[in-house]
Amino acid sequence: MRRLVGLGVAVVAIVAGLVVHLAAPDGAASDIAGDALYVVAIWGGLVLLVPRWPSWATAGVVLVWSVAVELFQLTGLPLRWAAEFAPIVLVLGTSFDPRDLVVYAVTAIAVGGADAVARRALPRRRAGSAAA
Repeated sequence: MRRLVGLGVAVVAIVAGLVVHLAAPDGAASDIAGDALYVVAIWGGLVLLVPRWPSWATAGVVLVWSVAVELFQLTGLPLRWAAEFAPIVLVLGTSFDPRDLVVYAVTAIAVGGADAVARRALPRRRAGSAAA
């Protein structure tokens, strides 16, 4: 069941991210939305791959990945690669923005917290429905 949730979240976040990228006007709001959706998509993909990891571990790996990608932008390579293959922008971005680090941290904490709450609530529902 958890893998299905991860898949569903990843697909919805990717579609929403593409809509933001392609249709929303450039600006701070669309940049922040895109960054948050990136974190959510990575979280969904990671849950799909390793559904038994604790919520905090999943959120931590997602945060480390996102920060590493943002810091990698300081090398200039993603920008050069984007000139050759434009879709790479969707995965690696182009230029470093310190605000993105804050968005990644806040989103990873929010997704990890929501995941932890949902995981605690799920066994209660199962136990309740088994007794009924």
